[in-house]
Amino acid sequence: MRIIVLLKQVPDTDEVKMDEKTGTMIREGLQAIINPLDLHALEEALRLKEKKGGEVVAISMGPPQTEEALREALAMGIDEAYLLSDRKLAGADTWATSKALSKAIEKLGKFDLILAGEKATDGETGQVGPEVSAMLDIPFSTYVNRVKEVTSEGLVVSRVVEEGYEDQFLPFPCLLTVVKDINEPRMPTLRGKIKARRAELKLLKADDLELSESEMGLKGSPTRVVKINYPKISRNAKIYSVKDLNKALDDLVDILKKMAVI
Repeated sequence: MRIIVLLKQVPDTDEVKMDEKTGTMIREGLQAIINPLDLHALEEALRLKEKKGGEVVAISMGPPQTEEALREALAMGIDEAYLLSDRKLAGADTWATSKALSKAIEKLGKFDLILAGEKATDGETGQVGPEVSAMLDIPFSTYVNRVKEVTSEGLVVSRVVEEGYEDQFLPFPCLLTVVKDINEPRMPTLRGKIKARRAELKLLKADDLELSESEMGLKGSPTRVVKINYPKISRNAKIYSVKDLNKALDDLVDILKKMAVI
């Protein structure tokens, strides 16, 4: 079984800033980590390899610093890592990202399964996995919380739906996006870290994808952030001293009565 895992490096912070001119995220100067939900996809790939044999390949699209995320994946036990990095790919929305990733996956050769996290914590769209499957013309399932059975023809998964859970069979090759309940990701070992430091990281450039410049990056992105607003929180607060505690309670009751809460 050959499994490809889609990984994304995301900022390790909630304080993300946006470039108001381009509508893209400013990533410079931010600490970065593997998207936490992608770690569950990576763990599930490693578990399937341990049960069924084969190899696990990770691919990530991003700036050169994304190498750190791929080396962490190598330390966890994957077999190969590919970095898709090029200035021509910068500013890509989910559509342009999916197109670049699907073309890169075609370059990697035959595969049985693609795994990805439910969504990325920076964009929160959950679109890349399904879009990649559509562009590769393979079946997919989302919100997968358990791989129940694997055969030579395909696999049976359990997925989370509004009413509870449902089982679904998908023939190979196929794509799954997984939720965090599917497993608990392992930690890299010291031996794995040493191996990852020495491992070859394979680089893919925009010219390898056989796409025109109008299909890549910001130029190839049909969606745009046209306006950015930052919420402003204002509170008309009044501070009471300990001596005024009874007065504070009386004022609070009056406010709640005016609001028809009590």
